[in-house]
Amino acid sequence: MKSIAKSENLGVASRTKFLSFPWSSHAWIPDLQQMRLLATQSECADRLASAVESERQCTSQMRSLIDQISVQQGKIVALEEEKKLQDEEFTHLKALVQDLEKKGLQSLLNNLEVPVAAVVIMACNRPDYLQRTIQSVLKYQTSVASKFPLFVSQDGTNRDVKNMALSFKQLTYLQHLDFTPVHTERPGELIAYYKIARHYKWALDELFIKHNFSRVIILEDDMEIAPDFFDYFEATASILENDKTIMAVSSWNDNGQVQFVHDPKTLYRSDFFPGLGWMLSKSIWDELSPKWPKAYWDDWIRLKEIHRERQFIHPEVCRTYNFGEHQGLWYRSASYRTEHIVLYQTELGSSMGQYFKKYLEPIKLNDVHVDWKTMDLSYLTEDGIPRTAYKGVVVFRHQTSRRIYLVGPDSLKLLGLEHS
Repeated sequence: MKSIAKSENLGVASRTKFLSFPWSSHAWIPDLQQMRLLATQSECADRLASAVESERQCTSQMRSLIDQISVQQGKIVALEEEKKLQDEEFTHLKALVQDLEKKGLQSLLNNLEVPVAAVVIMACNRPDYLQRTIQSVLKYQTSVASKFPLFVSQDGTNRDVKNMALSFKQLTYLQHLDFTPVHTERPGELIAYYKIARHYKWALDELFIKHNFSRVIILEDDMEIAPDFFDYFEATASILENDKTIMAVSSWNDNGQVQFVHDPKTLYRSDFFPGLGWMLSKSIWDELSPKWPKAYWDDWIRLKEIHRERQFIHPEVCRTYNFGEHQGLWYRSASYRTEHIVLYQTELGSSMGQYFKKYLEPIKLNDVHVDWKTMDLSYLTEDGIPRTAYKGVVVFRHQTSRRIYLVGPDSLKLLGLEHS
């Protein structure tokens, strides 16, 4: 029993001894604390490094933002400077406008050059004649081109005429193409009269309606002009515009042969339409265009129901010269009646040459400078001094400076001098 109790005691003792540490607990506690401290230090170091990196990124972003702000501030400063300059420029322009208004801005605008009249050369199939006419016009038109813009209107498709017109850069080319068959009203009539009338209407509609010119001067492709041609028309434009008893202004005098004229400064009113280089206004064309005739347009204008007692201004000495001796001149019988034209149709060869030699070649083209800007033309107006240049009276000179008045049977009655 004792031995068993002893051995049990020994077993308990040995177990107790086995469970107790053979070393002191103070031997491993410091190592554990040190490990914990090291872990804490490492964690703190990581956090510190992360904080430093965050600070670095923040600093970088802050610098980037500062740079962007600096750039934006620079732009703002530049915009402010630009606005300042614009404000200064606006102030300057405003002051300039006010100054111009004080000096009469409206009068300055009114003085801007407006065309006096368009000039159109009517052409068909004579390139050599057209060239001579264009060169004559350009000789005096170049210096006043803005006042008198130049056009060539061709009727038909003649290639040489078209190329000739297009070779001059100083003019505008127009082409009338009308292939509608022509039906004459009387047997034996030439269709040329009908084609000419169609061409004139088309060209004048183009210039007055499409291009909106106030006045148009019509020339033909076999004319030369005088040095004062454009000054003459500029001086008479206001009369045409303001005096409603004037229907047109012509540069031609049917009795302008050298032996019948003397004074280049003298102008006349006439009941007879001379044509051959003439100017009309838009208001007159608005009246004529809707009822334009199929043919013989010049004789049609001379009808009393068409001109309605209105007169035409023409010079004593012509400002145009007709050099067209050949090819189609036969229809240019501006001062003669239709029955004479029919006669010319049947005798184109010999009689037309005689007509040119007798009536057209002796025409005097003015070569004297006339200062039309200083001329008093009030005598031409309806309210001016009495005139005996129309109502059946033909005025001319014969190898002298003295006027000769050829009076018709009804002239004295028309002039109110029947019982004088």
